[in-house]
This record gives sequence, C-alpha cells and structure tokens, in this order.
Amino acid sequence: MSKRVRAKTAKFGSLALAGVVAVGVGLVALPADAAVSSPVLAYQFEGDATSLIAASAGAIEQVGVDGVNITSDGTGVGRPDADATSQLAAAHSLGKKAEVLIGNFSESLGDFDEPAAYRMLSSTAHIKAIVNTMKSAVNSQGWDGVDIDLEALQARDTSGLLTFIKTLKAALPGKTVSIAITCYTTEQEFTNAGYDLSALGKAVDRLVLMAYDQHGFGDSGPGPVGALSWQTTGLGIVLRHMGGDNGKVILGEAGYGYRWYTDWRSGHVDQVSDAQARSLAGSRAVWDGTAHEWHATLADGSILWWADAKSLADRQSLVSDRGLHGLAVWDLGLSDPITRS
Repeated sequence: MSKRVRAKTAKFGSLALAGVVAVGVGLVALPADAAVSSPVLAYQFEGDATSLIAASAGAIEQVGVDGVNITSDGTGVGRPDADATSQLAAAHSLGKKAEVLIGNFSESLGDFDEPAAYRMLSSTAHIKAIVNTMKSAVNSQGWDGVDIDLEALQARDTSGLLTFIKTLKAALPGKTVSIAITCYTTEQEFTNAGYDLSALGKAVDRLVLMAYDQHGFGDSGPGPVGALSWQTTGLGIVLRHMGGDNGKVILGEAGYGYRWYTDWRSGHVDQVSDAQARSLAGSRAVWDGTAHEWHATLADGSILWWADAKSLADRQSLVSDRGLHGLAVWDLGLSDPITRS
C-alpha cells in the first residue's frame, strides 16, 4: 500500500492540446460525476471513521483493513485491535466482506522494512508462528481472509513469500488469501522484487496490482501518481503469468495525490487527499487525458498531481477489456466516495 501520511498533510497545456482539458477560470475542480461497474476492494485505515465504508457501500464488494505488521525481528505479528475490528463490524453490517492486511511497515523507519520481512520469510519457524497468530485472530474475530502487504522485497524473499502464502492458505480453509504487489514495467523488476508471478498467480485467491506511486515520495520528482499507460504496461506483464486466470487480478488505483514543493529534492513532498488537492488547485486544475489524472502548478511553484473519482472511472475499460475481477482503491480516508453505475 501507499506510505500514507497519517495526518493527511504530509506542465500546463493549452485547451487546444489533445487530451488536456483545463477547468474554467474561477472554478474549483469538482469531483467527477463518475461511477464504476466493477466490484471494488476499498482499503481503509483501522483508525479512520467507519462511516467512510457506508459512504461508498454501493460500489464496495470488500474492505481491506490496514491492519497488522510483523515485528522487526520477523518472529511475530500483532493481533488486529479494536479499531480494526470496528472496521470489520462496519463492513459486515453492510453485507461486505473484510480482509485484514498483514504488512512489514515500520513506524520507526517510516517505510517498509525488507530485513524484517526476510527474517520472517527465511525461517520456517517464524512463518509458522506468524501464521498461527493470524489463524487465531482471523477465526476468532470473524475476518473473511488475509491480504498480504509485504513490500520493498528483494529476490532473496521469493521462495519464502511463496512458503508463507501456502502455509497461510493451508491454515485458513474457507478464507481468502490475497496479495498486493508493486507495479513495475519490466519482467526483471518484478523478479528483483521477489515476485514469481506465475507461482503467485496459482497460490493466491486474489492478486492486487498496486498501480500507483509511479511518482510520489523519494526522488521521482513531480508526475502522475499512476499514469494509465504505466499501469497498462505493468498489468500486461502480470497477466502474461496468470495462465488465463485474469479474474484473479484486481487493478489497484490511487485515490489521492502529492504536492511537490520547489525544494522536493530535499524531501519536501506532501501527500494530499482528493478534496485537499481540489481545494489547493482551484482554477489551476488541469485534466491530463493521457495520464488520466489532474495536475496543477500553484502560485508558490509547487506542483500537484492527483487521481480522483474520474481517474478511477477511466480505469473501468481496462478492467473490463482484460477480464479482471475489479478495481481496488487506496484508500477511503483520502479518496472521493466511490459510486457504482
């Protein structure tokens, strides 16, 4: 998932240019009156308002609740707490399924912790201990499954990741085991990131391609959060390894944006919600019909890019044409409400 700033703070073309439409002078870019027809997996932070689930319930099939993280030594994992189970209860009250995320995000690092993941994945004993904890929590709390969100992995994690998935599947009959994987545009990048795509496709119930953060924190500089062409390339590689079982795949789309200040090379980048991005951009908002995202250059020179309800709806044809299971949105606390046609 995206490295969300929990406090939620943290290229102009002319109208004549093909594929670029600017918002009229004096107007604020409003949420698009756009809807999706595919089922949606909506991600939700455990501490966010459960009313966010209800606001998008018409489009949501399942909620992925973030969740729990492994310990830095790779030997254990926490149980979902009361904030997480309140999200579970809200989803179930609306007739929606709910999976709990297990990840390797480190609050102390402010990033995903690959060494912690390796300590877990390289040890059969550690895998079994973590699976036993997840089995107990999932069954006693009533979760419908587990979504594996181990990120920033390396090639050395490949076999351990598959062992973890298979062990978790065996321990949770009748439950779903999904995995979220980072989007790349070459086969080698997927391999270097510990993803044996063919084996993963066979092992999991659902595979979510996190097709966002093409640009964001780090040294990427300003640009689309997840341009449609970039997403399409990564998705094409994944589907070549699915053995025709495209219905297992979910396309993950951003529901947020970034603001790059003029000193972004020093790390001055904020994550913004869709509503914040529109408020900041006002009449400067420009729709990029190639990336299928909004962008704006503000008076202080900072640059915004964000993906909203219109961006999500524009991915619908890709989902339909490729026979995917549906869409996923990260996350309800940042995105526009999701509607279904």
